[in-house]
Amino acid sequence: MMADKKSLLIIAEYSKNRIHPVILELLNKGRELADKADLKLNLLVLAAENIENRELNELIYHGADEIQLLINGNFAYPDEYLFKKAILKFLNQKTPEIILIGATNFGRSLAPRLAAALKTGLTADCTELDIAEDGSLLQIRPAFSENILAHIKSDTKPQMATVRYQEFAKAARNENRKGKITIEEINFKENDILKEIEKISDQKINITEAEVVVAGGSGVKNAEDFKMLQELADILNGVVAVSRDVVDQGLMPKERQVGYSGQRVKPKVYFAFGISGAPQHLAGMKEAETIIAVNNDPSAPIFKAADYAIEGDLYKIIPEMIKEYKNK
Repeated sequence: MMADKKSLLIIAEYSKNRIHPVILELLNKGRELADKADLKLNLLVLAAENIENRELNELIYHGADEIQLLINGNFAYPDEYLFKKAILKFLNQKTPEIILIGATNFGRSLAPRLAAALKTGLTADCTELDIAEDGSLLQIRPAFSENILAHIKSDTKPQMATVRYQEFAKAARNENRKGKITIEEINFKENDILKEIEKISDQKINITEAEVVVAGGSGVKNAEDFKMLQELADILNGVVAVSRDVVDQGLMPKERQVGYSGQRVKPKVYFAFGISGAPQHLAGMKEAETIIAVNNDPSAPIFKAADYAIEGDLYKIIPEMIKEYKNK
């Protein structure tokens, strides 16, 4: 009897009734890697309720060979502990050679917990992946403020990596592709389930999909002053983002951080107010269509990356911009 073909597994993020768009990018790269290493490309989806076959078939059309859907009502909440338990149950049946997870906020929280439970290595925030001559996963990521690219191979299996959103093109769609879909309800012990959830805010923060980003750095003096940036962002139908030092000071939450250790954004317009332009920040916004930088330091590195550079005081310029836009 022929043994089952080994696999590459993508763990999909499904929330608010949709698959996160990073998964279509992972399907593209995953298909390339799986073909090169002679692996099946499998997708694991965890959802609170059943997903229509039409939606699952789209993932087949975009490159998956097999899809496993695990259903439990508690998956409606982003509980990394519960997701880890479910994935470990699934992996007890069959351990893949490679596991890929999107480097979203949730993926970055889930992946290290899963890797620790599997006693395997994890390379975070990869920007490129390849198959080495010995068949192992070559994990490539920037290091030392993006001055070098580190090439990493894991000695343990499964080989695990998280991949940054918007690094790869989305997978091409082919309706002639065939695949297998398995749906299973999964149960947990009572003490595994989260008992209480405190909802902090109804506001959805998703800086990666915004067409206009209004970003502030250390030139914004305190948390109260970010209301000024928020007002400008609201007028422009944009979102507020920040540099790493703002997060480090506790002025704004991590999900708003742009940069190598934060989110990568590709808006039509990126406003950089009081941001010096450290390499790790530029790595997260350099592909914006138009970059407008405001800084009172004429030698700020951000000016070299900007399409429009304005030397001046953001505390004078932003109120004037708000006034001008309101008068239009």
